[in-house]
Amino acid sequence: MNQESARLPNPSTAIGGDGRGDRSDAMLLSVQDLHVWFELKRWGFAHAGYVRAVDGVNFDLRQGEAIAIVGESGCGKSSLMKTILGLNRPIKGDILFEGQKLSELRGRSLQWYRSQVGYVQQDPYGALPPFMSVRRILEEPLVINRVKDGEERQARIVKVMEEVKLFPVDDFLTKFPHMLSGGQQQRVVIARSMILNPKLLVADEPVSMLDASVRVEILKLLRGLQESHNLAVIYITHDLSTVRYFSEYIFVMYAGQIVEKARVNDLLRHARHPYTHALLEATSDPDAKNAEVFKEVPPGEPPSLVNPPSGCRFHPRCPHMMKDLCDVQVPPDFEPTPGHFAACWLYR
Repeated sequence: MNQESARLPNPSTAIGGDGRGDRSDAMLLSVQDLHVWFELKRWGFAHAGYVRAVDGVNFDLRQGEAIAIVGESGCGKSSLMKTILGLNRPIKGDILFEGQKLSELRGRSLQWYRSQVGYVQQDPYGALPPFMSVRRILEEPLVINRVKDGEERQARIVKVMEEVKLFPVDDFLTKFPHMLSGGQQQRVVIARSMILNPKLLVADEPVSMLDASVRVEILKLLRGLQESHNLAVIYITHDLSTVRYFSEYIFVMYAGQIVEKARVNDLLRHARHPYTHALLEATSDPDAKNAEVFKEVPPGEPPSLVNPPSGCRFHPRCPHMMKDLCDVQVPPDFEPTPGHFAACWLYR
């Protein structure tokens, strides 16, 4: 959003959610007015504009919190995630990790930051080097980060494999990725993300490539790791049906901006923004009786991020669009109920 950050309340005291134990008040990650634009070139050299992948995002994340960033493909959530990982450089705004600006980290300091942030990729088979055994895959981050003692490396590998429930450990250590099922491959990816004892875990659609039968297992595994290690977690997804298993807050993203944020139960039961209503309508229904029921969803496609619409970016598709307001002025964060924020002129 192109508006000031609205800090969410402490999970232990927030209204409208189911508390999941005490959380530290320590601020771990702060994203402040983040803009990530990618330059377009014509004929390889002439400037042809920018893709505004992330355009004014603000949020805070405390140690031990879990948030879900949801939105359809192309909304900017992956660009946001890669910027948090330090793979993209913003053109404006800051990311602060334990009070340190990510843009100022270089060399050893940047390596330290990346050791503090675990990354769970979407495609486990593509994320694992096919020529390495499970032992080598898990040992490599330890070697890179100068854990020289071989016995210590072995102990940490065994411990993390037990935590992700790859039993018996000795049987899996010598296997290669192609010898594992999809669920086992994702457990190895999670083990690799945890091997350096990070403080923050970024999970990019971690169950979208898995069979439905193992999705809940993987989400429960991630939830258990979050609670046992007091991890902060950013869960990237387009599927609202999975967030209730894992996250405490939902941030809804559209066309490079966060348009709604609230605790999980509050948002799923009382969505405010018209785009969030559209996402909920598009969520698959497990009831076979409703298999042939066509739900009403907004017409049109997400806007081009090269030339996004003025005012509210959802207004060309919004059934509640108010002329000379929604199409002209960018809505700020309104708070229709305590702790529930929506960037929509309906709540002015």
